[in-house]
Amino acid sequence: MLGGLTIRECDGCHACWKGKPCIKADDMNGIYPKLAECDVIVFGTPVYWYGPTALMKALVDRLVYFNCPENRPKLAGKAAILAIPFEETDLATAAPVVDFFGRTCEYLGLKVAGKVLAWGVTRRGEVAAREEFMREAFSLGRDL
Repeated sequence: MLGGLTIRECDGCHACWKGKPCIKADDMNGIYPKLAECDVIVFGTPVYWYGPTALMKALVDRLVYFNCPENRPKLAGKAAILAIPFEETDLATAAPVVDFFGRTCEYLGLKVAGKVLAWGVTRRGEVAAREEFMREAFSLGRDL
């Protein structure tokens, strides 16, 4: 969960490409090894103005760490799940976010194994009360 973490913007210095630690002294430096060790990555973000939250976007921008030849294999081939809640009821509302993550995952060699698009929700925790979304999420997890 990203809430409560400090993830600063990437400024493209590419220190991580030179085998050096990221110059941003924030929580992302602790996330890199966790991403490298995990089997599945769940990208979960509500739709804000037809995109991910600013914090999620900052995390994705900092995935440049995995773009250099040395670090690229650390993510390649892993499964990714998208969990995207949004207020509107038109599934097209989530399309830009789904596309954003689809392209990001493809570029990094991740395989999108599934997605849960939780439409018509407006408050934190509201998804848990929607049985159809919970079943869908459970099925994705079980199948992985």
